[in-house]
Amino acid sequence: MGKKRIYLNAFDMNCVGHQSPGVWSHPEDQSYRYDDLDYWVNLAKLLEKGKFDGIFLADVLGVYDVYKGNKDAAVEQAVQVPANDPLLLISAMAHATEHLGFGLTYSLTYEQPYMLARRFSTLDHLTKGRIAWNIVSSYLESAAKNFGLEGQIPHDERYEIAEEFLEVSYKLWEGSWEDDAVIRDKEKKVYTDPTKVHDIHHDGKYFQVPGAHLCEPSPQRTPVLYQAGASPRGREFAAKHAECVFTAGPTAEVVKKGVKDLREKTRNYGRNPEDVVVYTVFTPIVGKTEEEARKKYEELKSYVSYEGALALLGGWTGIDFSEYDPEQTLEYIESNAIQSAVEVFTKADPDHKWTIRELATFVGIGGRGPVAVGSPEQIADELEYWVNETGVDGFNLAYTLAPGSFEDFVELVIPILQERGLVQTDYEDGTYREKLFGKGQNRLKDSHPGTSYQNLSLSY
Repeated sequence: MGKKRIYLNAFDMNCVGHQSPGVWSHPEDQSYRYDDLDYWVNLAKLLEKGKFDGIFLADVLGVYDVYKGNKDAAVEQAVQVPANDPLLLISAMAHATEHLGFGLTYSLTYEQPYMLARRFSTLDHLTKGRIAWNIVSSYLESAAKNFGLEGQIPHDERYEIAEEFLEVSYKLWEGSWEDDAVIRDKEKKVYTDPTKVHDIHHDGKYFQVPGAHLCEPSPQRTPVLYQAGASPRGREFAAKHAECVFTAGPTAEVVKKGVKDLREKTRNYGRNPEDVVVYTVFTPIVGKTEEEARKKYEELKSYVSYEGALALLGGWTGIDFSEYDPEQTLEYIESNAIQSAVEVFTKADPDHKWTIRELATFVGIGGRGPVAVGSPEQIADELEYWVNETGVDGFNLAYTLAPGSFEDFVELVIPILQERGLVQTDYEDGTYREKLFGKGQNRLKDSHPGTSYQNLSLSY
């Protein structure tokens, strides 16, 4: 049996710092250029040169204000604030590349499906089918309040809204326009056959969308569907809907449990578990030698912000860590934020008791995932180990220094992975979905629930 092909995304966000609080202050870090389109275009070119499958853009819609009950630490330490809209980067990055995929995080809790479906169809057209949607339901209380709610919608209800949101989206993307609706007949002066464009007549608990989709069918119709929820309800949602899943965990054992559970749940929905591409977050710190990498790591740690890390953790977990002694052990607390962010450090690895200080130090470099420090060969070994041990298909590679971490990886690690036959040496033609699942796999697979909305003309 041949080696398993590894999928690689660059993990980034349209902000300063992203996953390593405080490291933006390192003299070599350029993440302050997040508001410069040239920066993003050059990054896209670099990733395509390295034959990355995609760039995965995270996003949040609020400020991390749980720590000490205010936003001060997050604002001072640039903990994912300031943060710009990721969607507006895509057209320029796509124009500068030919193959790179774009995974875009967009929260459905504060959107209307009619409008969001139009945005993704537009991007899918403009990128020639290179768009993926990372479906999130948002987790910050501050976001809820700034969208006019009294507080965060309960965790599981957010997923109920998500279910109906996707039902509407599938109707718009998959069923509203028939494949041959657009004629473009200049002689008869008929651009579209109106008998082949259908109103969706959706009247649900959360959304009322009676009309037709505004966009003609895009190359993929439905964008590639990512999902990043790792709570029990999140994994259930992912098993039903996701084509790609982004998970995170500090150890291989933790990630392995989550992957096994996800694949079992996927089978329960009548889908092939291998039809879901699973990525885990991973932060490589690479040097030409192990010694050089160790020096880099020790230097990076000196720039980590303790308060910034706890502000980030506070937003993820809903827990104000300023109320705890740094040497206190974290216990599992039910929260209305990212439930898996607490669980992954408590229940999932019962043999390890994390102190608050340990957590802050761990999160300070690379967030919730593992950090690998070593020579190019050692980093390649570690990636191969994680794939074989956990069952993941690929990695969302986080950076410590922008864009230096990605430059190092492309220059030093990619050639070794290519020599081992673990990553692609060139791109296949086709859309993002075809690059993931094979030539001709342009549409959702037949076992996907979205396909049940493809024949709206028969329903109405």
